[in-house]
Amino acid sequence: MPGKPYAPEELLTFDRLRRAVTRKVVDAAEELAQRGTVLDRSRLIEMAGAEWKAAKDAVRASPAAKEVARERMRSIVHAMLDDVVGSEQRKGKQPWE
Repeated sequence: MPGKPYAPEELLTFDRLRRAVTRKVVDAAEELAQRGTVLDRSRLIEMAGAEWKAAKDAVRASPAAKEVARERMRSIVHAMLDDVVGSEQRKGKQPWE
């Protein structure tokens, strides 16, 4: 189901990506239906699976998406470190001890 590439902003969050994949699958299904193709559930599942794979490949190739993932990881690690330091401080220890 080749189509136009994903816009960079569509690759930055899961919600945007899910909406973009849904839109592409629905648009392709409507086009097939207008040409008289009968679409059953298994065909829609196949189309959605193929488009989801294309979307994942686009995310993996996107520098912007990689940077967003890196920032998310930084945030997670930062929060984890805050928890560790806070736990030590509650036990009366200084972080460097």
